[in-house]
Amino acid sequence: MSINVTVIVQKEDDWYITKCLENNVASQGKSIEAALSNLKEALELYYEDETPAPIFSQTFITTMEVTV
Repeated sequence: MSINVTVIVQKEDDWYITKCLENNVASQGKSIEAALSNLKEALELYYEDETPAPIFSQTFITTMEVTV
């Protein structure tokens, strides 16, 4: 079984931080590819003993400018 999840990637100092929006599982790596690979492994472990609930809604992520 496979599922699609929504992932955010952010750069913090020398690390890339990845976070799954559906369940808040996070990981990191020195490159985007490493961070995503580490997150995939973490998610596989997270769902190892659990069947994920179907995700039916689409997530829209955008940026906006805010005057401060």
